[in-house]
Amino acid sequence: MKRRHLLSLASAPLLVACATPSAPPGPTAPTAPVSPEPAASAPQPALALQPEWRAAWVATVANIDWPSKPGLPASVQQAEIRMLCDTAQRIGLNALILQVRTGTDALYESALEPWSEYLTGTQGQHPGYDPLSVWISEARARGLELHAWINPYRARHSTARSPLADSHVSRTHPDWVRRYGDQLWMDPGEPGPAEHTLAVVRDLLTRYAVDGIHIDDYFYPYPVNDPVSKSEIDFPDEPSWQRYVANGGALARADWRRYNVNSLVQRLYALAHETRPGTRVGISPFGLPKPADRPAGIAGFSQYDKLYADVELWLREGWMDYLAPQLYWPRAQTAQAFETLLQAWRALNPLKRPIHPGLFTSRIDASERSWLPDEILGQIASVRRLAPGSGHIHFSMAALAQNRRGIADALRAGPYAPLPPA
Repeated sequence: MKRRHLLSLASAPLLVACATPSAPPGPTAPTAPVSPEPAASAPQPALALQPEWRAAWVATVANIDWPSKPGLPASVQQAEIRMLCDTAQRIGLNALILQVRTGTDALYESALEPWSEYLTGTQGQHPGYDPLSVWISEARARGLELHAWINPYRARHSTARSPLADSHVSRTHPDWVRRYGDQLWMDPGEPGPAEHTLAVVRDLLTRYAVDGIHIDDYFYPYPVNDPVSKSEIDFPDEPSWQRYVANGGALARADWRRYNVNSLVQRLYALAHETRPGTRVGISPFGLPKPADRPAGIAGFSQYDKLYADVELWLREGWMDYLAPQLYWPRAQTAQAFETLLQAWRALNPLKRPIHPGLFTSRIDASERSWLPDEILGQIASVRRLAPGSGHIHFSMAALAQNRRGIADALRAGPYAPLPPA
């Protein structure tokens, strides 16, 4: 995936960041309404020290973590759910973040979007049970939180092979959807996609007692290059951009794109707390702050300039209950130094939201370039030393379930070992 390639780039060219308004002035604003003053009404984090949050992502796109392959019988899929929950409990995790919307599809009963093809091999085909209900039940039985992870704009992943269902957004609202590279995306500049995603979130939180809603680093897509010229291809949002300009919009195109994303993040946060009070909204962005906010020596890809994600604004305004920056580099990689980046995000956090860095545990594998388990153990030690009582998230559950190079054993015997009785 493009993101994984970017993780290896220590010297990607940086663009000069310009300030992003939380809303354009006067009549230049897009038509999508924005909830008033969410920062003022945002729930404040509890002052009491909370137990360390030990979570893992369960990725369903491309069957990364679950189910192990599409088309398995419902009984086998449910057995895998129980196995993963057992593994999480045995290791010492206390939360799982399950991907329930990979690309305007659903891994739960939904009247708004079709069943995911990663369940049965055919988009829109019922798997014979409600996976999210089973995940919630099995997680609860083991004392685990279960958070629902959605992708807000992606409409079809590059690994998808099934014919599109008639109820897929590219069929029902083709005017919202753009092809970019080998994927389909809903255009954030169109008002419909945000309304649709918010309707999905409202429906999900109304019918399922999940502990939180979680979004990752995919807002506008990671850039792709023309195969011949090798130059970067701009996202094809010309119709929505020209409509904005024709209606008197005065923002530069990059600022307009950021405003589109800002509006969705702001509204999603308010909606989640209105629909299910007590739910937690988590955001897991690319791990580098915008260029203007980086410590000396930190370099690499700019999500502010390329994904149009103004994460620093969202953190400042309190449009999330926790931040999980993907710090997917080894501690010795100076241009993306783990401890420096963790401290940088903590310094950008005036409301003191919990920061649970994402750890690239799946970088432990059978290859010659594999990380050793000690890298992950060391990163956990760094988090505990610099931000005691916070937590972290493993990407992803497969590495732990497979106990790659003994990482699950090392966690259980080391940082996750139960404390002796007082």
